[in-house]
Order: sequence, then C-alpha cells, then structure tokens
Amino acid sequence: MPSNSDIRPTRLEYLRTKKRIKIAQKGLKLLKLKRQALILEFFSISKASSRLRGELNAELTKGYQSIRMAEMIDGEMRLENEAMKIPQLKKLLITPKNVMGVKIPRLEGGRREATLTDYLLEIPVSISEAMKAFQEVHKIVLDVAEKETTLRKLLYEIDKTKRKANAIENVFIPRLESAVKFITFRLEEMERDTFAMLKTVKRKMNEREENKEVEIIAN
Repeated sequence: MPSNSDIRPTRLEYLRTKKRIKIAQKGLKLLKLKRQALILEFFSISKASSRLRGELNAELTKGYQSIRMAEMIDGEMRLENEAMKIPQLKKLLITPKNVMGVKIPRLEGGRREATLTDYLLEIPVSISEAMKAFQEVHKIVLDVAEKETTLRKLLYEIDKTKRKANAIENVFIPRLESAVKFITFRLEEMERDTFAMLKTVKRKMNEREENKEVEIIAN
C-alpha cells in the first residue's frame, strides 16, 4: 500500500479507491461466510470421527476376543497357518475430493479380494469370526484416517481464512479508507486554494477596471 505521498489526489483516484474498498468489503464478507461454513463442517466431521473411534474400539475388543477364542478352540498353530492363507489386500488408492473448497485425500481400495468370502466358508467358524471382525476393523481404520486427515486440513484452512480476513479487515481496508480521507482532504484544500485564487484574480480585475475609469474621468 503506497504512503500518502505516493497517492495522487485526483477525483479519478478517489473513485478507484472507493471501488477497491467495496471489493475488499465484499471479499471480507465471503471469507467470513467461508470460515463459518468450514467450522460447521469441522464439527460435523469431528462428531463422525468420534463415533467411528468408538466403533473402532468396540470392534478391536471384539476382534481380540475372537482371536483368543479361536486359539482356545483350534490352537495357535492352526490360527497362524490360516492367517498366512488370507488373500492379499487390494492396492490402497488415494484420490482427492473437495470439501468446502479444501482438497482432501479420499482413501479407496485396501479391501480383500472377493475370494475371501469363499475362503471363510472353508475354515473353522472361530477363525472365520476373528477374520470378519478384523475386516471390519480395517474398514473403520481407513474411515478414521480419512476423517482425521480431513479435520487437520480443515483446521489449517480455517486458520488461513481467519488470517486473510483479519488482514483485510484490520490492515487493507483501513489503509484504503485512510487514502480516501487523504484524497478528500487534498481535493478540498485544492478547491479552497482555487477559490481563493479566483477571488484574488477577480479583485485585481475589478481594481484594474476602477483605475481605468478614474483615468478616463481625470482626462
């Protein structure tokens, strides 16, 4: 922002600066609305994340209980052997998605192949139940990871939006308003100077006319 000495005190500059103030005020309003929307989205996702964490803890407890039960019924060796036969996970894909203008990574894939369903039918029920429990754990872990990443990015965007709004409201707009006041003062000052100069010119012209009339009468 230029200092007052760099500002041209013209009516055109006055109009331009007033227009910039209006644009800045509109931008400030939009930033505040965006921040409010981001905060609402943050709390909504935070609530969902807390719910998922509760589900994750419950599924982990269920999973570990299933494993202990499988070990008691079928033995640790059988459990380890069957675990080695589990089909591989699909490749985990990370694709971007847009949340309130913020790019968030979306986790896709990471699921077992369809053959797992058939495989579960071939093993003891106790081991099958343990595997099903940890399948659900895996799914919830991905959901929690996505939610937590979204929360971090939203929090960063909320803070960035707040800093932008503060800069516009507390620095940029006040400087523009100060420039308008300076231009207004200089224009009024120049108008007064012009008026005073015109009065002086008019007075001198009148004095000159009066002197001519006196000379004519004297002659």
